[in-house]
Amino acid sequence: MPQPPSRILIVRPSALGDVCRTVPALVSLRAAFPHAQIDWLVQDANADAVRHHPALSNVVDFHRKKLSEGLWRGTATPLLRFAALLRHNRYDVVYDLQGLARSGFFAWLTRAPRRVGLKNAREFGWLGLTHRYEASWSLHTVDRMLEVLRRDGVPPVIDMRLYTAPASRERVLADPELRDGLFAVVAPTSRWLSKRWPAERFASVARELLRRGYSRVVLVGAPGEREQCTPLTDLAAKEPRILDRIGTTSIADLMALTEASSLVIANDSAAIHMAVGFGRPLIGLYGATDPKADGPYQRDADVVSHVPPRAVRHKGISSNQLMHRISVEEVIERIPSPRRIDPVAAHLASARPR
Repeated sequence: MPQPPSRILIVRPSALGDVCRTVPALVSLRAAFPHAQIDWLVQDANADAVRHHPALSNVVDFHRKKLSEGLWRGTATPLLRFAALLRHNRYDVVYDLQGLARSGFFAWLTRAPRRVGLKNAREFGWLGLTHRYEASWSLHTVDRMLEVLRRDGVPPVIDMRLYTAPASRERVLADPELRDGLFAVVAPTSRWLSKRWPAERFASVARELLRRGYSRVVLVGAPGEREQCTPLTDLAAKEPRILDRIGTTSIADLMALTEASSLVIANDSAAIHMAVGFGRPLIGLYGATDPKADGPYQRDADVVSHVPPRAVRHKGISSNQLMHRISVEEVIERIPSPRRIDPVAAHLASARPR
């Protein structure tokens, strides 16, 4: 890089879990360019995951729904306004850390003189880039993004810490059912069938958590995912210590819940990466996705998985079958004793996962 940039844009709009684990790239750029303006183009629905990070200057909201609706109605006005905003910001360097057609298009829209990303980006996402670097898709997602930065002259800094909105933290700490900090967060849902562990097995685990002394079990998930969880929601209706918050918890509040919890149990989802970002104990359940690439960063021991080697994993084995191979007993034996966790110490520890 010929001279230190004064304006930098990170392009990583989605998904929520990927946004959470892009934070080390932000920290690396801030360490390399302490006086630069560093912005992040992120889907508006995911923005609260990074909005309060001290290394970030500004969030550039990508209003996906608004842009899509405009194009569907035959008007490009919302897209043109967004493109004008990106050009107006006059970025010196843009890092496309998603490596897809949409993110590459956004990088190109900025007209920044230096647009950096993957040489092997998918969907021809490399077309709008000026500087392209090879980084294997077999690497862990975090390592792949940091490899792009390293090849562009930015030393990697591994710091997974996430930061909670103060108002959300205050709400959780003021909740009489949660203030003891001895609760477990259970995220049993996924958009993808191949990532779902059976809800009735989650219900068995929830009962065991209470039996082992956890004061509450908090169920979380997106509004459209409730129907996946009938055995759990039925159990919550009968057991007051199981709190059904599926579809009612914002991203900011989910982060605050995670930060205050004693344990997180989840399918491959954003909750896993939030647990890493707050240094929380976790149990991650993986089937279709490879935990070596998509698992909790540098916390392989916290994964329960029956994923076969890459060479044979798709030979006649359905992804959902892989999730069904995980037994209730395997998960239960991973459950630690409930204990209040020092949030400051845990957060510092998440700066470099174990």
